Amino acid sequence: MNMLAQFTASGRPALRQPAPASTAPQLIPTGVRCQQQGVSGSSHVLQNRQHLPSVACRAASVERGAIRDATPSQSEDSLPTSLATASIDDTGPTYEGIITDPPARPTGLYVRVRNMVKHFNTAKGLFRAVDGVDVDIEPSSIVALLGPSGSGKTTLLRLVAGLEQPTGGSIFFDDVDATNLSVQDRQIGFVFQSYALFNHKTVAENIKFGLEVRKLNIDHDQRVADLLALVQLQGLGDRYPRQLSGGQRQRVAMARALASNPRLLLLDEPFGALDAVVRKQLRAGLREIVRSVGVTTIIVTHDQEEAFDLADKVVVFNRGLVEQQGKPTDIIKHPRTPFIMKFVGETNVVPATSLLAKRMRFATSKSMVMFRPHDIKLFRSPPPSEDSRVTVAATVMDKSNLGWTIKYTLRFDDDVECELQLTRDQDENEYNLVLGSRVFVHVNPKSMMGFNKSDIDSTPLV
Repeated sequence: MNMLAQFTASGRPALRQPAPASTAPQLIPTGVRCQQQGVSGSSHVLQNRQHLPSVACRAASVERGAIRDATPSQSEDSLPTSLATASIDDTGPTYEGIITDPPARPTGLYVRVRNMVKHFNTAKGLFRAVDGVDVDIEPSSIVALLGPSGSGKTTLLRLVAGLEQPTGGSIFFDDVDATNLSVQDRQIGFVFQSYALFNHKTVAENIKFGLEVRKLNIDHDQRVADLLALVQLQGLGDRYPRQLSGGQRQRVAMARALASNPRLLLLDEPFGALDAVVRKQLRAGLREIVRSVGVTTIIVTHDQEEAFDLADKVVVFNRGLVEQQGKPTDIIKHPRTPFIMKFVGETNVVPATSLLAKRMRFATSKSMVMFRPHDIKLFRSPPPSEDSRVTVAATVMDKSNLGWTIKYTLRFDDDVECELQLTRDQDENEYNLVLGSRVFVHVNPKSMMGFNKSDIDSTPLV
């Protein structure tokens, strides 16, 4: 029995017969997966709700790798001849519902940004929003674009989405130059900060919108039911956005973005309007959904905790340039520039001529020195002579209770101050310092970094 007959026998719609190569792209269904019992219903999802983190949604059952070598049709003369992004509409009506096993190998899009430039003409002059950026985004990974306001992270996201045209540079989707592709041909799911839901449509109608616009020939109601189960909003399809909480609206926006099986998911400050507790809960849900579906994801945020919690890779922007990119732990532990060290995490800043910097024998040509509060080693009395660590005396000036963190303010004899941060357990078991008491401070000079104020300036350049 051939493959088309197997689909018909299993009670599912057969794939459309491909037209001749002269009139339509030729599809090679090498990646078709077939469930012998037909489409999984929403009841199956509800029974297995505890396994939601490991489920995946599929709106098509033909591997994109087979589409990539298709010959463009005559009706697509306006598109580049190298276009490898055949529309998902051409893959037929097959719908596999919820697949309970995550992808065995990366299935997402490989995105490469090369020498990307975007300049804007403003009343004050030329604004270099993005000024020569190279970024690689691995398939099925989550990449966070992090940086202060005006650093270029949102502009890069819009360039990848096709919402902005670049001044220079290229964007590649897999091996295809996608720089000039229209938004529709990029097969992107977008979640905006405001969610951009249609208030006059129900939740189900919002999710169906992309399916209707793309005219996907699948069971729309079943697709909506499966997506509502995936984002844990079963039974809320008949409600309107105004009847939902902020966290629920965010999940509706996520379901709508995933409805048409995008190759790339873009999120612009998706948790910005939510309180801290809800944001933390939704981050965990988003991470599991993205990993189960296997879609390549780019998220723009100014929240460091959010970026380091979610992302496989973090790209830190400043003034239209990439200051550093890599794994979250690498950026935290090994900052390459003063801006990264100042921007990522807490720092103490003291003059390079201070008693502390001199006593620690930290030599720099810069005017200031920074180090992390947790790099401070505190002693109640000077270390014994056989201890090679040198110290400088300080007075305990203040103690702040920040919940699970205790913060002490220490003042040196030259009136320079720094902060010491401890966990509550550390303070109770080891320190519990008394205001006005004298302590002795050591900071490893290898953890210090010299800088000038201009090195950490993030004011956009115009």
